[in-house]
Amino acid sequence: MDDTLKRLLDAEMKAESLVTQAIEEREELTRQALNEARLAEDRLAARIPEIRSSFLDKTRQRAEQNVTEMQRRFDERAQALRSMADESREDAITAAIQIILDPEQR
Repeated sequence: MDDTLKRLLDAEMKAESLVTQAIEEREELTRQALNEARLAEDRLAARIPEIRSSFLDKTRQRAEQNVTEMQRRFDERAQALRSMADESREDAITAAIQIILDPEQR
């Protein structure tokens, strides 16, 4: 019976040792994970100005493209309106000449 108790005590001590070792390993892994997370946060924080600058550059480019496109459409519309005004002026001049030359035709 002494031998059985001794083996049980040895087994319990080994089990406790394994549990203690597992707890220590878990704590070390947790510390490493926290350190890695902090490093990742630091890297991200360091890149924020770069990311922001890139975003602002892209936003400026899109705004400039939009302004250019709007200016092009405005110019096209202004040209169309000028053409219509020229045609209307020519029609008005022709009509005025007709009225002056032949007032009876109204």
